[in-house]
This record gives sequence, structure tokens and C-alpha cells, in this order.
Amino acid sequence: MAEISCTYLIVGGGIAGVSCAEALAFWADARDSVVLLAESSLVKAATNVVSLGKVLTKFDVEEKDGSSLGGNIRVLEDQLDRVESEGHFVSTSSGKRINYRYLCLCTGARPKLIGDNPNVIGIRDTESVQEFQKRVSNATRLVVVGNGGIASELVYEISGIEVHWVVKDEYISSTFVDSGAARFFQERLTEKVQEKTVLKRMRYSEEKAGSSSRRGAALGPDWHRTVDISGKLEHVPDSVKIHYAVEIKELAAQSEGFPVKLTLSNGEVIECDFVVSATGVTPAISFTCDREFALGPDGGLLVNWEMATSLPEVYAAGDVCSAGWDPAQHWFQMRLWTQARQMGAMAARAMAAKRAGETIYQDFCFELFNHVTQLFGYQVVLLGRYNGQGLNDKYEVLLRMTPGLEYIKFVLVDGRLQGAMLIGETGLEETSENLILNQLDLTPYGDDLLDPNIDIEDYFD
Repeated sequence: MAEISCTYLIVGGGIAGVSCAEALAFWADARDSVVLLAESSLVKAATNVVSLGKVLTKFDVEEKDGSSLGGNIRVLEDQLDRVESEGHFVSTSSGKRINYRYLCLCTGARPKLIGDNPNVIGIRDTESVQEFQKRVSNATRLVVVGNGGIASELVYEISGIEVHWVVKDEYISSTFVDSGAARFFQERLTEKVQEKTVLKRMRYSEEKAGSSSRRGAALGPDWHRTVDISGKLEHVPDSVKIHYAVEIKELAAQSEGFPVKLTLSNGEVIECDFVVSATGVTPAISFTCDREFALGPDGGLLVNWEMATSLPEVYAAGDVCSAGWDPAQHWFQMRLWTQARQMGAMAARAMAAKRAGETIYQDFCFELFNHVTQLFGYQVVLLGRYNGQGLNDKYEVLLRMTPGLEYIKFVLVDGRLQGAMLIGETGLEETSENLILNQLDLTPYGDDLLDPNIDIEDYFD
């Protein structure tokens, strides 16, 4: 058995794992070794990071060759098989033994698939996108099931195919937005931008075919802009057919006509070439361990604010973990690229501090839920309790909407801003962030707070 030793071992080539490795290259002693164990030679790194406020940042996610990370980071392409926490080593599927001083598990999550059918696929990593491309190029009808970011991006970006979108809610994109914002987005489904923006990025590919059992890292926020996701039809319906407030009752294979037949909970039947299941993810814990981990209610590895698990010198970050600390008033966990990056960096700081015998405090980014993404061609900024999460309906909402331009929503309790949803180029990101963090009493301003004739960005600067 090949044996390797390192100070820090990070498992996972996604945003959390790479952010952890890169932060360790900065925080840790240069004499300490860092090994990143990834299931693919390609890893996901946050690039073009732009600060929009104290904690709010937007960034791109680029696929890189692991060797490009540089520094004292050594990348090994292999799959974690077992953790021996008492002996401080792990074994891999190829038979390697890696001894560590500190271990950080960033194995991500895997998609929840509806039914066990070869014509149902999930979209989570680069490999699944390639499978999707292959299928869609020869298909005429597709069903997308789910109401989150992947589903929303997919139905907007895809072309040349008849699309049916099955959502369990009364409105689209409910994972991120409210019904008002959903109506704001709706116009874009019938007014799709004809030419997609081309991203001029360095692209990498693996020289050898990987094992089918291996999983790549999760996709970045603009995955759909780097690939062609077009079907073969020249004439398709003007809009996506949305099936509201229904779920899949039955999914069956067919030998004639379309290969898949779906029966919805309202009795409606849809036949299609294949189904994209975008119904969320579950933490990916496919390895074994000599001792049991404490788990969160969602099945993730339970971690404290230092991202430490219940096992000594074992940390976790990103989608695989469950936040087990008492959160700040305006923060909650959501499995997003933003939080994966923040958690990975926090784990690195905590491990480096423990190694050096130093005291640290939780990063300020955990004071405020913050996320920037792109939906239906708009920039979407989510801050704090943007949908009134955890406020028990005891809040008021201020709205400003300009069709085709912007949708602004402020959530207030007793005159103090608790959350904000900013869609479009509003320029209110930093102001909204400050108002949530400072908890300034906005009662004197009333409805004028979102008056388009008042520049609140300058007013509260």
C-alpha cells in the first residue's frame, strides 16, 4: 500500500475544498504540507472575486487543472474510501494510505433523483452536463422537475426543444424568490435572449476517462453559458409549459413513442425523451469511518462554528456539512457556492490556528446570509432574511418593481431592515447590507424608502 503523509488533508475538488486549500496556502506555515484529494484532475476554483459590500461578493467558478493551484498544494486524483480518525489516516479506493494531522471533508452533495430510470438524469457536475448535452441534442421533448437554481437556469437557457417544467409550488423559482419576483421573471421565458453571452475562459479536459463511479465537483453559477444546450427542433413552442402545484405520481418506461411517460399528481400525462431531476441535493457521505459522526437533521456532518466535526482533528465544509452552531440573527445555512467558499476558508483558518495554538473568531461573513447569482438573465442578490425566513410572518414588505428592469424587496420588522432581494442592476447592494447589519430604525422614512425619486444609496452612505 502506497503511503503519503501531510499536515493538512482536504477531500473534495469543489468550491469548498479548493477554497480551503487556497486559504491554507495563505494561513498555514509554509513548512506544512497540504494535500487535496479530488475524484477528478479538474477542480473548481472561485475567480474574478468582486466585493459588493462588507461581506457580499460575487465571483465566477472556473474549472481548472488541479496542478494549476500552485503553492504548497499537492493534488491527488483518487477517491476517499475510509477514514481512520483514531489513527489519523485515510485509505483511498486505489489503495493509498494518507496520514494526516488535520482532515477537512468537503465531499459535497449528490442530486436527489426521482425514480430509478436510465432516462432520468441529474445535473450536478461537469460529467452530468456532458450526458445532458448528448441527450438533448437528439431530443424533441424534455421534462424538468424541480424549482431551484439549476431548474430555473435550464428552462431559460435551453433552446430547440419542447420544455415542460414541473414545479410543486404555485410559482417558479421558489427556492430563491417570492411569487412577485416569479411573475417578474415570467416574462423572460417568452422573451429569451437569442444570443447567449460567450465566456472566454481557459477550458481544461481530462486526458483519460475516469471511473464511472467517481463524481466531479459541483457546477458553478454560470455553467450553462459555457456549453451548448440546444435540441434539434427548428420550431418550438413560444414558451415553456409550466405545470404548477403538482408532483410526479408515476414514472414509467415505454417501448413505443417517447421512451418516458410521466403521470402527474393532478392526473395529467406527459410523454418525453428524458427527464432532468433538479429536486435538490443530499450530503455526499459515501465513505466509511472507524467512529460515527454526529449528523445534522438533514444528514450532513454536524460542525461547530470552527467547522470542526464531532471527531478530533476532523473538519468539514460546504454541502456535506450541517451548521450546528447558534447562527447570527440574519444568517442561515443554504447549500450554495457562496457558503461553500466561506466555509472552506473558515475551516482553513480554524485548522491553521489550532496548529499554531492561536485563538480566532468566526468570520464576519457568517453575520449575514449573502448570495449573488444569475437567474433568467438578471443579477440576483439575496441578503439576510430576504423571504422572511424565521420571522413567523411578523414582518412588513416594501416593494419596487420596474418591469424588465428591476425588482427590489425589503423585509422589515419594527422599522428595521431584516432582509433584501435585489434583482437587476439596482446599485443597492452595499446600502442594503449596511442597513441590515446596523439595524437602523427606518420608521421615519416609511414608504419613501424605495421611492425611485430618492437615491437612498447616497442618503445612507
